[in-house]
Amino acid sequence: MLAFIASRVVQAAVVLLIVGFVAFALSSFGDPVSGTLGTDATPAARAALSAELMLDRPYLIRYAHFMARVLHGGLGISYAAHRPVAEVIAERLPATIELGAAATVLSLALGMSVGVFVALRRNSWISRLLMAGSLVGMSVPTFVLGILLITIFAVQLGWLPSFGRGGLAALLMPALTLALPQSTLVARLVRAEMIEVLHADFIRFALARGLSARLVYLRHALRNTLVPVITITGLQIGSLLSFATVTETVFQWPGVGLLFMQALQQTDTPVIAGLLLLIGLFYVFVNLVVDLLHATVDVRFAIAASRVTGH
Repeated sequence: MLAFIASRVVQAAVVLLIVGFVAFALSSFGDPVSGTLGTDATPAARAALSAELMLDRPYLIRYAHFMARVLHGGLGISYAAHRPVAEVIAERLPATIELGAAATVLSLALGMSVGVFVALRRNSWISRLLMAGSLVGMSVPTFVLGILLITIFAVQLGWLPSFGRGGLAALLMPALTLALPQSTLVARLVRAEMIEVLHADFIRFALARGLSARLVYLRHALRNTLVPVITITGLQIGSLLSFATVTETVFQWPGVGLLFMQALQQTDTPVIAGLLLLIGLFYVFVNLVVDLLHATVDVRFAIAASRVTGH
């Protein structure tokens, strides 16, 4: 297992180096000196900043300096805010974490509940209706769903605030906007896996022994559907930052997604590069966690991992 973890860490380091190079190339786009100091800076100030940024040095040396600075938490200065990029991102990150955590919990709760229900009652009209609704949920774009929720619950009914952050009421609609499309995919996956597992011999044997049907379905059958669910959940969590960009813009949620859109509008390349590094690090971390959960839940995965690493 340790060799497997070490191999995944090495792969993650390579990916981060590549992402870091892309972020460095992006941060070097344009005129960093004018972007930081403005067009009214004196020649002496421009020359001093140019020397500090090592703009007269070879490209690879500047890249190595950039990565060393990133490892120490330095991401440069925001052109728009005239503050360290790390501080600007750190202010917005808690809002995105709050929204992403709420959306993940909602998508898993809704998706697994619906998936198990339609697998056990797959011939009922309610199950057919839920499956038809899941197709609609997967097809509707995120911004359309967000605007639809605002129109119904904020404009017409007046139950929830239409924008901003603050309390459960403000969190509910953005979290549902992110969670509903993802929950439909989880529901369809759980349904397909549950139907296959319910026909397995060990499930029939457990029921024949007189074990409770609830115990067999929820403890034994559901456990064997967790591996693909973990995989798709990891991919969904990794994509939350990209989907959150649209959702946070629609609801004016003050997270890194809205920050990314504002940075694009202002051509604030240091902030864009910093967010790119953050997304890359987040994806790598989520994939590593998913691999470790696979090895924990599925014994076959652990055996395959040990064979790959030679242990």
